[in-house]
Amino acid sequence: MVRVRFAPSPTGYLHIGNARTALFNWLFAKKHNGAFILRIEDTDVARSKASYIEQIMQDLRWLGIDWDEGPDKGGPYGPYRQSERLRHYVELAEKLLADGKAYRCYCSEAQLEARRKEAVKSGQTPKYDNRCRNLTRAQESEFIAQGLKSCLRLKVPATTISIDDLIRGKVTFDLGLMGDFVIMKSNETPSFNFAVVVDDVLMKISHVIRGEDHLPNTPRHLLLFDALGFPPPKYAHMSMTLGPDRSRLSKRYGATSIAEYRRLGYLPEALVNYLALLGWSPESDKEILSRDELIKEYELERMTRSSDIFDQKKLDWMGATYIRNADLDRLTELAIDYLKKDGRVSDPITPDMLEWLKQIVEAVKDHLSHLSQITDHVDIFFEEAPTISSEAEGVLEGDRAKPILKALEETLMRIERVDKDNFKEVIGKVEQKSEAKGKDLYLPIRAALTGRLHGPELRLILPILGKDRSLARIGRVLRR
Repeated sequence: MVRVRFAPSPTGYLHIGNARTALFNWLFAKKHNGAFILRIEDTDVARSKASYIEQIMQDLRWLGIDWDEGPDKGGPYGPYRQSERLRHYVELAEKLLADGKAYRCYCSEAQLEARRKEAVKSGQTPKYDNRCRNLTRAQESEFIAQGLKSCLRLKVPATTISIDDLIRGKVTFDLGLMGDFVIMKSNETPSFNFAVVVDDVLMKISHVIRGEDHLPNTPRHLLLFDALGFPPPKYAHMSMTLGPDRSRLSKRYGATSIAEYRRLGYLPEALVNYLALLGWSPESDKEILSRDELIKEYELERMTRSSDIFDQKKLDWMGATYIRNADLDRLTELAIDYLKKDGRVSDPITPDMLEWLKQIVEAVKDHLSHLSQITDHVDIFFEEAPTISSEAEGVLEGDRAKPILKALEETLMRIERVDKDNFKEVIGKVEQKSEAKGKDLYLPIRAALTGRLHGPELRLILPILGKDRSLARIGRVLRR
């Protein structure tokens, strides 16, 4: 059975890079009717926070990435927080020690750092020199008597080791460059590499799909699987996502938390669609893919080896596409929160107000890539007298503007109300009276009603403003 895991460290928020890792693991599990496990790697006690765990889970749920086993759900191989699994690490580390595959190292951090500097100075690859591998009992007893603390190191053979990576093909590592590495620290907590392997063993992980920045850890993991007597999972190392300058994602380019994208009002399905196309492409040429289509089309073999570039413009295009095609009731419900924060509306939202707001959202949605932008486009509906731009002023000062606005004023005064159903009839009468058509007809009306020459369609603006407010704005312009 396919079993994959997403194992974030709760030392910060969920960002684009690790959300992408979670997504591809989730897609792979869904594709193969497997299990997706959420595991929290919180052995870094000083930096790990419970609030980060909760935020990570909230963000994953918002993206629509659910898990079959995890810290909140439990499962047959729990617990799913590393801080609650220490006994497993200790037991297996002691077994490696008893089997002669690991040993105690009494070198201090200061000694190790001095040797690292010396190696660099002499042009050698910095690595542990294995000096504690063959300590005698007398030497160990002396170190213990001195009160020295020890860590546990795994014995590393001076050979090569290879994996058949599902994305990168065969990758070979020279273990002679590594040195014996720590599996249990002197504070009796596991190293990252040891905890990962123990958990992957005990949770029966079949595939490890992660970023290529973890590739250097892979030989250590392979050695640990072998030392513990378990076959390793299949590995797939994804390419990195880089900024436009081909550097690692930074705050300037893409290293924004998922919580921030959520706060800005990107639709989660747009973000998921965009993330899926970073380093992977479907067999078809489609770029807009539903969640079900992503699951159906996802294949590890279609992951690219080369790094992909985070493109904010592409994300905004995708965000705009999803907003344009989203359910209007849902969009309105989401947009109301931004309008409240901006002071445009307040509770209670009556049924009539809700219907009016729905019309506004429909009018401006084609201009949005994320919903927080709505506050930049709705002032024309909320202000009593919109500020007239210099461009609009130029149109209104033209010879043809006054007769058109007079014709509209007369037409509106003769009807009970203006709405979507009678808009064409209203404009038809204005066209007939003023003998103006197309752009010449619409621009003066738009300028008078909104103070701008661009924005939502006039067929939507006039019904939203209604008869009385439209007459007030037209009259204000005519009386100037």
